Amino acid sequence: KHSRVAMLATTGYLVQATGAHFPGMLSSDTSFESLSTMNPFDAWEAVPLAGKAQIIGTIFVAELYTESKGTHYTKGGPLPEIVFPKFDFSNIDADVLEKKRCRELNNGRLAMIAIMSFISANNIEGSVPLLTGNPAF
Repeated sequence: KHSRVAMLATTGYLVQATGAHFPGMLSSDTSFESLSTMNPFDAWEAVPLAGKAQIIGTIFVAELYTESKGTHYTKGGPLPEIVFPKFDFSNIDADVLEKKRCRELNNGRLAMIAIMSFISANNIEGSVPLLTGNPAF
């Protein structure tokens, strides 16, 4: 689950850093275009409080839903599955499925390193030499 969140965070950061944005207005006084000209951390600061509350509230509901089902996965229950749309993996060879799960896990680990590097580069100048001087940070 943490790997998937890190992959979403990394993708979101990179999309925001490219300047891609939705058309229209985020609120009555904030346009998506104005946020796309900022680095992702400054853009988050510019989001109105009501927008931040909606995002955090949605995350809270999703966490509450997945964490409160039966026996928790840390206590022997099944691993949480959040896949939209739901895919049927029953007809895939077990070896192929295991290989793909390992790839997803490794990609998630890389995404965790990437998002932490982005955060470090934004907050501590020169901490990630490869990202020094990049306007997204």
